[in-house]
Amino acid sequence: MRADPSFWRGRRVLLTGHTGFKGGWLAIRLAQLGAEVTGLALAPSTTPDLFSLARIADGLTHRDCDVRDRAGVADVVRAARPEIVLHLAAQPLVRASYADPLATFATNVMGTAHLLDACRDSAGLRVIVVVTTDKVYRNLEHPYPYRETDALGGHDPYSASKASAEIVTASYRDSYLAGAGIAVATARAGNVIGGGDWSDDRLLPDAVRHWQTGAVLDVRRPDAVRPWQHVLEAVHAYLQLAEALWQQPALAGAYNFGPETGDAASVRTVVDLARAAYGRGEARFGAVEPGPHEAGWLSLEIARARAALGIVPRWTLEEAVRRTMVWYRDLHDGADARALCEADIAAFGAAR
Repeated sequence: MRADPSFWRGRRVLLTGHTGFKGGWLAIRLAQLGAEVTGLALAPSTTPDLFSLARIADGLTHRDCDVRDRAGVADVVRAARPEIVLHLAAQPLVRASYADPLATFATNVMGTAHLLDACRDSAGLRVIVVVTTDKVYRNLEHPYPYRETDALGGHDPYSASKASAEIVTASYRDSYLAGAGIAVATARAGNVIGGGDWSDDRLLPDAVRHWQTGAVLDVRRPDAVRPWQHVLEAVHAYLQLAEALWQQPALAGAYNFGPETGDAASVRTVVDLARAAYGRGEARFGAVEPGPHEAGWLSLEIARARAALGIVPRWTLEEAVRRTMVWYRDLHDGADARALCEADIAAFGAAR
């Protein structure tokens, strides 16, 4: 399945979090598809940032707004008159959530509630996709994939905030939005990699920062296992989910998006692949303190996305890591960020 340009052309879309990593890639793809996008977000939080380098503001109406501002969110929703809402705005980092749990809960829980509440009376709105994370599950550290029906939980504040956002979304769907003819789904994507992410405490951005300067990368948890996927797998899934909900509102609910279950891989494996793709760089495994608690094993069951939406992974882990590292290397060598994104999008569209 592919995103349908005839569906998205001229479609009014409210995209939150478009100044971030995943939101930036999604904004580029929506611009290619001809959607009329209003973006709601704060200024980029990293230096450099994809929003500026890829000139993402050129393809949408940018509204500077904090999702913690209830009145501001309501104003943006009224002005945008969206037909589809894609909610990605969040505090997305586990270690940052330990440093500032209240800001994390305010953004990820109340920010989601503010948006959904503003959508209750939005005429013409048909679909809402709320992006959460693979970390919403009560992690039992067992080597089995989590299904959408498994218990929610969260040891760290980030995971707990996203699990809470799932509950908030389900409540608004059942109490208000379904009755108003608005189909609502949550998207639980695995660990997303790709060019244009400069967040702290993320594995491949940290590797690039170190290897570009000749420094050694210290890896905290080399044996942690995660369901890694390229950012375009997630972008494709969000778009396909929104299209499916428009046609079949009964598909509302929660969806896992990630690699095939057996393709979850360790941090050590990803670092080795990244080093080979980048062509240089050294790493030390387990030489530093691991820091606050993070899950050791996490994988996702994606059967529901395959059966209900026809979504299957396109790129192997090796290809996802290779393209990520080549993106950063080419940007460092002077390539244009927007052109690099568009080249990856074209290659992804041609993949089978």
